[in-house]
Amino acid sequence: MGATVAPEKTTTVLPRRDEDFAEIGGGEGFIVIVYDNDYNTPQEVVLILQKATSCTLEEAQIETWEVHNLGKSVVHHGSREECERAAGIIRTIGIRVEVVEE
Repeated sequence: MGATVAPEKTTTVLPRRDEDFAEIGGGEGFIVIVYDNDYNTPQEVVLILQKATSCTLEEAQIETWEVHNLGKSVVHHGSREECERAAGIIRTIGIRVEVVEE
């Protein structure tokens, strides 16, 4: 039969504070939106999204599909600084990009 743990030996797990999430990249409140255009190829968009956001090939392909078929896509979430950095990389190939607060 298994042993029981005395109440004084248990550990209480508290919810994380908002500032803890900032350290791991979540809960920061900004997004990067990429808009469709008539001059970048899908391959160019996939490659720049991977470079700018370090996303997987599959994620970049899905976001590129959204840009092409829906006119825009949210391609990154993070702090203002991180989103501005990613948007700056994406802009290097002439794509319209917007950083907005969620």
